[in-house]
Amino acid sequence: MSASSRPTVSSSPLRVRVEHASDPLLQRLARAPRGLPVLAVLVLLVIGAVFRGVVGTVCFGLCALVVAWLLYLAWPRIEPIERMMRSSVLLLAIALAVVSTGM
Repeated sequence: MSASSRPTVSSSPLRVRVEHASDPLLQRLARAPRGLPVLAVLVLLVIGAVFRGVVGTVCFGLCALVVAWLLYLAWPRIEPIERMMRSSVLLLAIALAVVSTGM
């Protein structure tokens, strides 16, 4: 494939800023033990399930923010079915945060 036949990719200024700002944290996550991020999210989910109200909402909200952040970063590189699965996880985390408020 020649250089002239490569597809051009353009990113919005917002995406470039978010990716640039996220790079140090992503580098740290990549150097962390493989199970540590999963364990951290699991701990947040357990705390959110045990302690309802404000604590549960904050824990589920943090999980939703992490999932949304990772989904935003990965969006251009993942297939539509993966987008749908990850979006459903995000919606589940948001629903858990709303339900844990006790409304």
